[in-house]
Amino acid sequence: MIEATELEKHYGDKRALGPVSFTISEGEAVGFLGLNGAGKTTALRVLACDLRPSAGSVRVGGIDAVESPHEVRRQVGFLPETPPLYLDMTVGDYLDFAGRLRGMTAGAVRDRLPEVLKATNLTEVKDDIVRQLSHGYRQRVGVAQAIVHRPKLLVLDEPTRGLDPVQIVEMRQMIRDLKKTHTILVSSHILPEISETCDRLLVIRDGAIVAAGTEAELSSGLLDARSVVLEVAPGAGGEEAVLACARAAAGVTRVDVASRAHGVLELNVDAALDARAELCRVLVGGGHGVLRLDRARHQLESIFLELVQGRTDSSKGAT
Repeated sequence: MIEATELEKHYGDKRALGPVSFTISEGEAVGFLGLNGAGKTTALRVLACDLRPSAGSVRVGGIDAVESPHEVRRQVGFLPETPPLYLDMTVGDYLDFAGRLRGMTAGAVRDRLPEVLKATNLTEVKDDIVRQLSHGYRQRVGVAQAIVHRPKLLVLDEPTRGLDPVQIVEMRQMIRDLKKTHTILVSSHILPEISETCDRLLVIRDGAIVAAGTEAELSSGLLDARSVVLEVAPGAGGEEAVLACARAAAGVTRVDVASRAHGVLELNVDAALDARAELCRVLVGGGHGVLRLDRARHQLESIFLELVQGRTDSSKGAT
């Protein structure tokens, strides 16, 4: 769906983006993750043909976005950070206007509108004036205008900005539903939004992509399987025997008891190498039951901070 090659955007002498190269497949939901000013919005605006790149190339659906921007715009639905709403129009009239602005006939818009209103939960307010709507409903109208012309690519810039917790959950679900029929790009610095709605992350720092992959892939790359969580049913010798076995495993540097419940110990273990096989061997050999052995789940917040603030060299190239 998207092929970006050595893409750059400059404002005078200031570099806002690039050079960046990446590809996004049809049907993917990809999140652009980064601090404010990192280049997320610039990247999305270039992909939506709202900005012309200073250098490099980008193709959307096989069409060159620099040579044929109008053709690309027909394939793209764009929700900027501030939705482009006409406050004195009703929701229905505004969506009709948005559809005809994108080349749809009056009949095509009329047939499409019920489907759009249902997808964005706006059916009950279609005759309301946009100015009278809450912020959450206005954000839904912004999504509705982005999908009215059935675009292949949906670009959402900070779609949960300013929403309350209930509205955030509703927006997440809406995005998950839209994934069934659109390739989706979402930018956010609110980490759970990316984790909850996207298949893959592109982490941006100072205009450059510093990591790409799923949350699990980024976690794995940073942790290298050296922190694990164990659930153990103690055998002879009880808890002390379990701790002694775990601490004796080759490479183990720290063993802490996280919890004790119903005769099961939960342990957090750090090691200088991947000690999972050795831990299992020594514990089972000591007569203890290993009920669970997992990598410790590195929280996305920690990964994000390490990547966007440049505190790690474990970045992966964009794919």
